Amino acid sequence: MPRFLPEPPYRHGQPATTAVVIVNLGTPQAPDAPSLRRYLKQFLSDPRVVEIPKLAWWLILNGIILNIRPKKSAAKYATVWLPEGSPLRVHTERQAKLLKGLLGQRGHRLTVTWAMRYGAPSIADTLTHLKAEGAQRILIVPMYPQYAASTTATVVDDAARWLLQTRNQPEMRFVRNFHDHAGYLAALEQSVRKHWQANGPLGDQDRLLISFHGLPKRSLDLGDPYFCECHKTGRLLAERLNLKPEQFQICFQSRFGKAEWLQPYTAPTLHEWGEKGVRRVDVICPGFTADCLETLEEIAQEGRDDFLKAGGKEYHYIPALNEDDAWIAALADLAEQHLAGWETRAADDVQALERSALQARKFGART
Repeated sequence: MPRFLPEPPYRHGQPATTAVVIVNLGTPQAPDAPSLRRYLKQFLSDPRVVEIPKLAWWLILNGIILNIRPKKSAAKYATVWLPEGSPLRVHTERQAKLLKGLLGQRGHRLTVTWAMRYGAPSIADTLTHLKAEGAQRILIVPMYPQYAASTTATVVDDAARWLLQTRNQPEMRFVRNFHDHAGYLAALEQSVRKHWQANGPLGDQDRLLISFHGLPKRSLDLGDPYFCECHKTGRLLAERLNLKPEQFQICFQSRFGKAEWLQPYTAPTLHEWGEKGVRRVDVICPGFTADCLETLEEIAQEGRDDFLKAGGKEYHYIPALNEDDAWIAALADLAEQHLAGWETRAADDVQALERSALQARKFGART
């Protein structure tokens, strides 16, 4: 088996281009058990996602989880599946199109596309396609505002594996995080204020729950910054909304397994609030830039049931940023910051090609 991937045919005079790739977690191809099994096997086989000794985890994953969980997960996916497909895929594709359009309006000549860390289109396939089109500078934007080894780092890992197989490597940059980016925070603030304009402000017996995806507590103990970055996002958002400390709570959802995860947990908090007489809860999930199973089913559906059954009266899920104009503008700002210097060089490349072509014509005339 060749060590390197085949190089695309070289075309003289082909200008080098710059590309932006937004990358999200991934999704099954369909809301059925076989699709979920393939997706979960790839996702849960990543050693950054599950830090358990390989042999022990292989037995658990293949002997138990992949025989039980796909059918249950497929049923949940079916409740949120859109006519166009998975919500995460639909929103991510739309975001890429809107980002391309806005960057174009701002005068940038870029290729903008998207990929999924798990599932399709894969990072490797996307990078191979871009390289064949002449991309020599590629910015990868993991769509995780808060850095974690189990999310952002896996994107870098996968891109690095592709680079290891590439003979003629393009330049590559990565966005590490944007948990405190002013544009991102402004988009979150605006989404909450729009919700309050439509549904009324929070009263004395109401709460805003700021829910992030959970991680095992062990990740924090080992030095992962995710917990701290989530708290910074939540604190800065609450400050922008002029909330008092008793009016909001930062929590963590999607706990899996019996180990201790980052706390407080979202579901028990909602249940406790319902029992203690909290009348209304609004929930926002800043860690998700696009709606998906964890927001639309776990929070919008299961969270509502938990709170109302415990005695709560009113429950609202505030949608993810998705295709919000303020968010797309913030994403464009983020891309521009990390593209600094590349487009100047791209213009220089075009001028150099033009000079080379001119010299070639002069040489041809002399001979």
